[in-house]
Amino acid sequence: MTRVLRIRDFRLLWTARAVAGLGTSMLVVAIPAHVYAVTGSVLATGITLAFEYLPSLLLGPFAGAMADRWDRRRLMIATDLVHALAISVTLLATTPETIWLVYVAVLGQGSAAVVFRPASQAHTPAVVGTGPELAGANALSAVTTGVVGLVGPPIGGLLFAFSGIGAVIAASATAGLLSAATIARSSSHRQAPATATRAQPATAVREVLADIRQGLRHVGRAAATRGLLAANSVYLLANAAFTALLIPFGVTQFGGSVQVGYLLSALGLGLLAGAPVSRRLADRDATRATVAASQALVAVAFALLFNSTSLPVALAAAFLLGLPAVTVTVSVFTWVQRTTPEGLLGRVSAAFLTLEAAATMLGAFAGPAVSEAFGMPAALNAACVVTLLSVPLTLWLVPRRPAALEVG
Repeated sequence: MTRVLRIRDFRLLWTARAVAGLGTSMLVVAIPAHVYAVTGSVLATGITLAFEYLPSLLLGPFAGAMADRWDRRRLMIATDLVHALAISVTLLATTPETIWLVYVAVLGQGSAAVVFRPASQAHTPAVVGTGPELAGANALSAVTTGVVGLVGPPIGGLLFAFSGIGAVIAASATAGLLSAATIARSSSHRQAPATATRAQPATAVREVLADIRQGLRHVGRAAATRGLLAANSVYLLANAAFTALLIPFGVTQFGGSVQVGYLLSALGLGLLAGAPVSRRLADRDATRATVAASQALVAVAFALLFNSTSLPVALAAAFLLGLPAVTVTVSVFTWVQRTTPEGLLGRVSAAFLTLEAAATMLGAFAGPAVSEAFGMPAALNAACVVTLLSVPLTLWLVPRRPAALEVG
């Protein structure tokens, strides 16, 4: 898996994504905590979370069109710079009357992140090719994203607690600048973008909308991609519900935040252990079976974790959960990168990322809502059922022998 780091441009891209991801994840706890500290309002804090989701839902398709029309390397550099500038606006929000500046900052930072993700996803095959190294690159990226997502929020929370929001913003902005500088050191890789013209604004808008429709038509006509998109969205919905309930479950079931930390550490170790396996599985010509089997194993691990009364059993389940979870992610995105025409890859990647955001937002609200209405055990087991539902969906919607290249 780490062999792919021998490729200089991927090494730079991977480093930039890891640094940028850490800078973004540090804000997850710190920004809402800052809003609550300034306003004392739960509503204001909730609005902050809503603004974090909005860019993914509203800009995802446009981000994909941008990644296919413009130079992806320059686009990633630009979004890193926008991240650093936008999040710095938070420093001006020091009173309840100026808290709206946080919403502007979060919206700008989130928009930059939305544009960055499909550009980096589509740029990876240009850097490493579509052969065996692609699965290794995706496995390493998936593990890095998982680990950064686990350690970033606590780091941001600790920085906020001991040094205030200024230290968190400085660290996050610096991460964005470092990411931009790292990508700038990489080589420029030629791509086949959609035709970009210096047209009038109205014409340019029509061209972008036409690009988006073309991407959606491809997804609609490419049976395997369409099936993976639908089944993976159901899977991610359940996964988001589990994630939202994991901390309350750990605290109530096992006694406190220390035990939750153990669970998160076990999950992170499982992701690390599963990455080499996921790389080999993603290279097999059996994406349909691999994804379905991994989704089923995730459901079993979730059921074992959330129905355990012993911390050692829960830790074992959390570790085992990481193995198939990373395989789902790597297999899906490797398939998309290998089978999507290069000029459409940004838009197709954006479709997956947009539905991922929608499913995550819905699951994050649905899990706690069901828990409040029917109790946490019912919510957790209902999410297990939804996870299992993604298995027959994958087997039903994804062709048994999909074409190697799906041209819509």
